[in-house]
Amino acid sequence: MAFSSESFAPATQMFAQVSATLVQGIMDFLDSQTSVAGVTGSSQELPDPEHFAQLQKRFLDQHQQLWNGMLLRKEDEPLVSVIEADSGDRRFASPEWRSSPIYDYVRQAYLLNSQFIRELVELFPASDGKAKDRARFLARQYIDALSPANFAATNPEFIRLALDTQGKCITDGINNLIGDFGKGRVSISDESAFEVGGNLAMTPGSVIFENELIQLIQYAPTTAKTAQRPLLIVPPCINKFYVLDLQPENSFVRYAVEQGNTVFLVSWRNPKDEQGHLNWHDYLENGPIAAINIVREICNFDQVNVLGWCVGGTILTSALAVLAARGEDRVASLTLLTTLLDYSEAGELGLFIDEESIAEREAEMGKGGLMKGGELSSAFSMLRANDLVWNYVASNYLKGRTPPAFDLLYWNSDSTNLPGPFACWYLRNLYLENALRVPEKLEMCGVKVDLGRVQAPNYVLAAREDHIVPWKAAYLGTQLLGGESRFVLGASGHIAGVINPASKNKRSFWLNTAQQGTTADNWLLDAQEHKGSWWSDWSDWLKQFSEGERGARKKPGNAKYKPIEPAPGRYVKECA
Repeated sequence: MAFSSESFAPATQMFAQVSATLVQGIMDFLDSQTSVAGVTGSSQELPDPEHFAQLQKRFLDQHQQLWNGMLLRKEDEPLVSVIEADSGDRRFASPEWRSSPIYDYVRQAYLLNSQFIRELVELFPASDGKAKDRARFLARQYIDALSPANFAATNPEFIRLALDTQGKCITDGINNLIGDFGKGRVSISDESAFEVGGNLAMTPGSVIFENELIQLIQYAPTTAKTAQRPLLIVPPCINKFYVLDLQPENSFVRYAVEQGNTVFLVSWRNPKDEQGHLNWHDYLENGPIAAINIVREICNFDQVNVLGWCVGGTILTSALAVLAARGEDRVASLTLLTTLLDYSEAGELGLFIDEESIAEREAEMGKGGLMKGGELSSAFSMLRANDLVWNYVASNYLKGRTPPAFDLLYWNSDSTNLPGPFACWYLRNLYLENALRVPEKLEMCGVKVDLGRVQAPNYVLAAREDHIVPWKAAYLGTQLLGGESRFVLGASGHIAGVINPASKNKRSFWLNTAQQGTTADNWLLDAQEHKGSWWSDWSDWLKQFSEGERGARKKPGNAKYKPIEPAPGRYVKECA
């Protein structure tokens, strides 16, 4: 007998109470975001009553259909399918979730509840788009955390493994949990499988300069002749440079060397308490500006080619704007990989950066101290919580498994600190006030900067699925720089979109050289897809700035800048 509407009444009442609580919670959150933005009073309204009633009715009907399916199901028949997970959702891929009607019911009920919460958030009007995005983000965190795959009692894979292993997976899971408590984070890779300088960051080279903030690496040539003009790479300082030099088959650094470039690279120090006083201006002067001058001196060349990735690109471009304000034209070409210069569309990292949060940071560490690497790592992981947190909670602790050896995830866990004054200046002036895009609004290193004075031709790469630097935001940078831009859109996300070896010929990239200066959407309309890696396209573009060839330099450095130690150096091995 089907579940009657009368017998379903208690569930209806409970659902109404839960709906009312969710509605009030979302209203309170959106009002709090309006208050943060400086608007007084409640500006939020209830969702349109008709649409809200339709959402409630559909949700209740789907749950009743699912429950009726449980009651009417004949023995050995699968449960009726009311809703299915997205094709890319791996949490419920195991057949145990469907072979048991009980766990299938739990799975589908969770998916229905998740769908309801997401749609409920969308029903609310919000005068501030950022507030709506915050509500979406928090709803996703709530939904992801409450997945039945995260709990022993509701995960059938855990039950099967516990029986099959006679409880060994439980013991192993507890040991994994204890080990991760000691680390202060969830393990996402077999860390015993890697060693920086052993099987990671293996490209041969020498550290030829160091100061309090950086080591400068010069890589050994692999070709008989090299481009006359050298290439300097500036990676981000919020994580370690060896993401560009993981293993030989996926090393961007090695590829750049093999293309006949004399490659130098900035290795940022992992700051300790002694470096807690360093600020944004210190990073410009003692980072890319110092490195550019040393590379020029070693190679006896007035201009160099430069490349920056993520915040390394932001730091590099800011340094070039400082040099331009000083009347110094030091670079022949600029490459930016997934870099923000205009922060008006700053992605999910920018959602919770507001005046109140930054003021707290400034009071805590604005004059000295450290923003801990573990905090930064956790923030990045929560942007993809299902993949980088809950997936490993279930695997490590419920199933008792050791994470597989994966170089990129090992790097992802190798966190770095930031000096408090640097972090606070960066968050306030760029993320909050978006001042870098305004000519001469910001003073850096004693001069007013204008990105329009950076006249070097530039190659700007964005990644189509990037959740840290949305590709349209990266595109805005081409509108600010003074030189001619070649904008390239790669496939995948912030890391995989960049680390896409040419030898593997995977993925795609998009080009549209005829519509520079237009909007991002218009650029994409006529962009042409090219199969394979953007690396080859970049290498061909860079050759026009090589100034011909010369015999490869046999020794690193010069009489003034002598080798200090082999690459990758000490700084990259320091732990947070």
